[in-house]
Amino acid sequence: MPQATVHLLRHGEVHNPDGVLYGRLPEFHLSELGREMARTLAEHFRERSEQGARIVHLAASPLTRAQETAQPIADALGLEITTEARIIEAENYFEGLHVSKAELLRPKHWARLYNPFRPSWGEPYKEQAARVIAAVQDARVRALEMGGNGAEAILVSHQLPIWATRLSAEGKPLWHDPRKRECTLTSLTSLVFDDAGALVRVDYSEPAAALLPGAASTPGA
Repeated sequence: MPQATVHLLRHGEVHNPDGVLYGRLPEFHLSELGREMARTLAEHFRERSEQGARIVHLAASPLTRAQETAQPIADALGLEITTEARIIEAENYFEGLHVSKAELLRPKHWARLYNPFRPSWGEPYKEQAARVIAAVQDARVRALEMGGNGAEAILVSHQLPIWATRLSAEGKPLWHDPRKRECTLTSLTSLVFDDAGALVRVDYSEPAAALLPGAASTPGA
């Protein structure tokens, strides 16, 4: 039996009719589809709990969409939501803009586009992965304290920090093509630790896959 598992859950679809890169902007709520996704994840975890899974700790990014995704899970499992600032969305210079090819070609942005490996337009990938990994380790310890060996924790976060963390955990380069991230809305990137607290493997699943067709894919989520 693994010592502990920490699930990184990406939030559900956001109501964003203007199609902006919303990043850390406040008051971007889940859409109705996003709320259905959150309820689906709550049911997924409720069923696992009834089958014996010891899910004992739930934390979410301070952003509204993450908190709203966490709430149905909290209700289903009888858990309180801990707000965890270290799993917030990445900083991004283009926050609040419609990020199109025409927008990126405007000269005023060029100074932000010179280094895609860092990246130069926002928070460095290494910093994102480091803060999320620190939060994961704290969640692992807390889950063990609360539930013993085999306990699980859920951290509701955002696509880019989750993806950077997965790449780091798997020992892969952190720079990447954003279109190739394996981290859909309400997907689970699960970090499984052994008895010594070392990472054994990274699992990936999409409990709400049936709701994904037609969902928004605006970046900055």
